[in-house]
Parts: sequence; structure tokens; C-alpha cells
Amino acid sequence: MAKGATRLVAISGQGEPQARRSAGARQKSAGDTAAAPVVRLAPLRQPSAPLRNKIIAALRSAIETGLLVPGQRLIEKDLCDQLAVSRTSLREALRELQAEGILEYNSSRGLSVSRISIDDAKNAYRIRAVLEALAVEQFIEHADDAQLKELRQEGERLKRAYRGGVLDEILLAKRTFYDRICAGAKNPIAFDMINRLVLRTSSLRKVSLSRKARHQQSIAEIEALLDAIQRRDARRARAAAIEHVNNSALSALGEAVQ
Repeated sequence: MAKGATRLVAISGQGEPQARRSAGARQKSAGDTAAAPVVRLAPLRQPSAPLRNKIIAALRSAIETGLLVPGQRLIEKDLCDQLAVSRTSLREALRELQAEGILEYNSSRGLSVSRISIDDAKNAYRIRAVLEALAVEQFIEHADDAQLKELRQEGERLKRAYRGGVLDEILLAKRTFYDRICAGAKNPIAFDMINRLVLRTSSLRKVSLSRKARHQQSIAEIEALLDAIQRRDARRARAAAIEHVNNSALSALGEAVQ
């Protein structure tokens, strides 16, 4: 391995990667990196689900945790070898991610992970704040007491993850927490859009999550959100959801977006 290359832990069979360390300083493009890290993806061995969906899940997770970074070229042969999948199946997955804007094509460089400009990142955070506030409001409207209890448990797990400070655990706990909210809200469209926005800003999200001071602030924000939801106070819950996203943007971008 060349000096300065980043070693990354392989994606597991379920498409949940574990990153040994988050890397990459912000440069002119938000979340851009100077050199592509060495990536090793584990073969996928799950015949029960459509293979394309598994490839998409594996690549999404790799982007979310920084195994694949903005601007990094995707070499089909390498990905096929590492995931143990056919080029046809891989191309189907890559086309879908390209259609979502997660990947971009350049005639000289081929397919790569999309970069995001500062202005686009600001807009992504603005839209995400609105969507998460809507999902929280709809969760309060539709969720029963059992779902409220489950969300409280996931919220406590998320706060413990923040206290532990391990990036992969925080990301997994956050994903599960917001998955619960969107499921209870009965709004799969918001769920899909939030996930896409999170992926587009994944490198910036890591910047925010890598700051220990932000962890304590996030714990307080999640507790405020949980308290409002438990009381079924939609107005306070919306405000708490927006504040959390806005403060995340402030931490990642150095300025508020609301």
C-alpha cells in the first residue's frame, strides 16, 4: 500500500461496513478528498433477496461510512471481484445509484461517487430539516403507545452511541432511530428522500460526527425531540427536529442553513 493510503475494513455480507477510521479533510468541494483510499469489499452471499438490492445496499453503506469517498472512481472489475457478483448485476445497481444522483459519470474519468458543492449541501440540509420535521409530526399522528416505547428505546441507544463516540455505532443507531420514525409516520416517500439526502452529504455528516463537542449537543437535542414526541407535542417536536438538522449543518459547514 502506498504511503498515506487509508486502510478500510470490508463490507459484511449484509452490506453494513465497519470503518476503522473516518478520513478526509474538506477541500474546495464539500467532502472532497485528495486521494482515493484503498477499498476492499467482501463477497455478497445472500441468495434470498434480489442481488441488485444487495449490491445497492452495500454501496450505499460504503458511501455513508466513507469507505467510498466523493470523487472516487468506481472500477467495475474491482467491484465485481470484491463483491463476487456479475458485471450485469453490478451495472444495474450502479445505474440506479447514478439516477439518484449518488454517483456521477464523466467521459474522461468514468463513474465516480458524486461530489457536492457547498451551496448544494446547504440546500440538502434545508430540505432534510423539512422532511424530518414532517416525519416527526406524522409519527406523532399515527404511532401507537408501543411504537412510542420502541422509539424511546432506540433514542436511548442513540444517546449511548454518542457517548461511546464510535462512528459506526453512531451511524447505525441514527439510521435505526430515523427508520423507526419514518415507519411510524407511514411516509415511505419521506424515508426514501431523507436517505438520499443523507448519502449526498455523507462526507459532511462525518465531519460533524467526528467532533466530540457536537456529541453532547446532539444528546441534548435528541432528548428534547424524544420528550416532545412522547408528549405528542407536534409543534415542539417539529422545532426540535429542525434544530437538530440545522445544528448538524452548522457543525459540518460552519454556518446555519435555516
